[in-house]
Amino acid sequence: QVQLVSGGGLVEAGGSLRLSCAASGPTFSSYAMGWFRQAPGKEREFVGAVSGTAGATYYADSVKGRFTISRDNAQNTVYLQMNSLKPEDTATYYCAVGAGLGSLEIWGQGTLVTVSS
Repeated sequence: QVQLVSGGGLVEAGGSLRLSCAASGPTFSSYAMGWFRQAPGKEREFVGAVSGTAGATYYADSVKGRFTISRDNAQNTVYLQMNSLKPEDTATYYCAVGAGLGSLEIWGQGTLVTVSS
């Protein structure tokens, strides 16, 4: 499934951004979707994910309460709403897809989010 990620950019601390990941394929709704990020000089880390049919969401502690993942199965799109952004959220964000939450795989290019202090 091809994924196109968009929505990154430069924002001041405390601001918001929404990332989008558009996927292709007739069975989008059954797949788990997730977000990962990688800051310069750091390991890639899990941000959050949403399960397939049930739509349950899971978040890293570092973003819990600030980020929200949602999906629009009619549009084959998953979103990452990021509020109260902090400079430490600066990273390249990647969309991932998998048959289940335990098999998320990053496909495609990421989008850069830069949060200025």
